[in-house]
Amino acid sequence: MITVTGLGPGDLDRIPAAVRSILLDPGRTLIVRTEQHPAAEQLAALREMVTCDDLYVSGESFEEVYRAIAYRVLEAASNGPVVYAVPGSPLVGEFAVRMLRDSGAEIELIPAESFIDAILEEVRYDPLDRGLQILDGHDLPEPLVLDKPTIIAQLDRPEVLADVAARIGRVLPEEARILVLTGLGASDALRLETSPDEIDSALAGYRTSMFIDTDPGGLIGAVRTMTILRDECPWDREQTHQTLVKYLVEETYELMDAVGKLDSDGIDWVGYAAVEDELGDVLLSVLFHAAIARQKGVFDIDDVAEVMRQKLVRRHPHVFGEVDVDSAADVKRNWDQIKDEERGFGRESQMDGVPRALPAIQRASKVQNRAAKVGFDWSEAAEVLPKVREEINELEAVLTDPSEAESEVGDVLFSIINLARHLGIDGELALRGAVDRFETRFRAMELAGPLDGLTLDELDRRWEHAKKRNPAL
Repeated sequence: MITVTGLGPGDLDRIPAAVRSILLDPGRTLIVRTEQHPAAEQLAALREMVTCDDLYVSGESFEEVYRAIAYRVLEAASNGPVVYAVPGSPLVGEFAVRMLRDSGAEIELIPAESFIDAILEEVRYDPLDRGLQILDGHDLPEPLVLDKPTIIAQLDRPEVLADVAARIGRVLPEEARILVLTGLGASDALRLETSPDEIDSALAGYRTSMFIDTDPGGLIGAVRTMTILRDECPWDREQTHQTLVKYLVEETYELMDAVGKLDSDGIDWVGYAAVEDELGDVLLSVLFHAAIARQKGVFDIDDVAEVMRQKLVRRHPHVFGEVDVDSAADVKRNWDQIKDEERGFGRESQMDGVPRALPAIQRASKVQNRAAKVGFDWSEAAEVLPKVREEINELEAVLTDPSEAESEVGDVLFSIINLARHLGIDGELALRGAVDRFETRFRAMELAGPLDGLTLDELDRRWEHAKKRNPAL
């Protein structure tokens, strides 16, 4: 017979008398998972016992340690009755106990007070009030959602506690206060209310946990804030899907501008701060549209996220299914085929589904790609150049006719975009780069002195001088 029980969160006198008598029974071999616990230390002064601390030193992984502990208990049980005692409760975070119960051995499990009980007693919280979330400090989820009272346990090492403090600091409001709890149930108990950025990593230990009960920040906080604004702000209440569209377009362009300024070498902290800010503005538009739809009873932000998740799973069968792919091109082909299947092959033309509201450069590239799917395309970039020259010649022939020239300019631009597509160049980004270079050089011309009154030759000299000063621009 193997009796499995817990030592509770603190001192030996906190354990019920009936369980203490079992732990002190000289007719049973006592094995404790670790002696680094008040009750275990007190038991060691009262009787002989076996600890498993040595297995933590020799094991290469936690799973290996737990298997070794389970084996030690089972081996001892072959020679007589055994009591295996763990810190806290045998039902909370005890992987070796799970292995013992799965081993087929005869197990008597005696529940015990867990660190969770001690924390709830300390903070006087009933988990049926607003729910309770319990997380492992060694393995925080991504994203980290703190939308209900939360216990974070296993803050056993300074680096773990420091990492948890940094993570929660990114998703909690600036004014948030949290509780760090150590040694509950014993004379060395400590309760410290602090902010995430003030947590002392020296508080880490085997009996250190964290209790968080604040208004949520991060994504959940943003959703709730948007809901409040929609209900209480006069301007926000007046908005519709139609009035908000222009803001989404503007914010998208501002995001594109921030991304275009990123330094491609290493991590551009300043650049990424701007991207982070602009991504937030784009997210605001998404949350706003979802809030309006929720009020109409159509969908909410969770529905939006779930539809997107299902789409990602369907369109990545090579990740979530059994489809094999050899390249990114295979992934793209599968993606397009699945999109067609989702639409029920309802497309009457290859051009269906390309939004007319797209910026002209992007729309041109998309319709060219659609045409290429049926083979209406050049095979390489070199074949496109004669077409570009042909369109330029046609433009030259109608320079004196504005109406004809407009059409031919469009053809020249369309052929240039086709050339960029064959070169693997994003036409939008290429043109934005050209505009940026022109603006930078023109500003450099202005810095050299007033431009008014200069002849074209003098302006050209200024331009060439600006180019030579910084050839990269």
